Amino acid sequence: MPERTAIERARRDKRAGKSPSTQAGEFVREEIEHIREGKHGARSTEQAIAIGLSLARKAGIAVPAQGKRASSKRASTSPKKAARAASKTGKATYAKRSRAVTRALKRESHAAATPKALSAHAKKAARNRTASERSASARKAVKTKGAKGRAAAARKAAQTRKRRLR
Repeated sequence: MPERTAIERARRDKRAGKSPSTQAGEFVREEIEHIREGKHGARSTEQAIAIGLSLARKAGIAVPAQGKRASSKRASTSPKKAARAASKTGKATYAKRSRAVTRALKRESHAAATPKALSAHAKKAARNRTASERSASARKAVKTKGAKGRAAAARKAAQTRKRRLR
């Protein structure tokens, strides 16, 4: 069960009009923290993200299924309808299975939540996107960042360029 703080942060994001993926990010962040705290591990960063997204869906956030993996039926409906349908058809949680999953996760490594692993995953995800997708994402970031945010980003970029020249 997700912690109350994650649910509250997700609700705050929803009120601010942020996308479902941003709202779900709170649950993913919480999952990464659990791995870092030693509550359990994960085989990979992807698994940690998948657990967080699963919790977000259970909490009622309309996170759409990923691209090709989405079934044609679910893809044809809106994310909200898909989330509602998933919650209605969701099977009951069996204690024995839940314990087995928890025990299996506890045996896994905690390396999936290291800054290095998260950075590698982000770079891999970025490589899978086209130049136009990356450009559109950057344009959207500029719109939502605000003047102070843009100034901070510019300073950070300058530092990065300076570091690369060395």
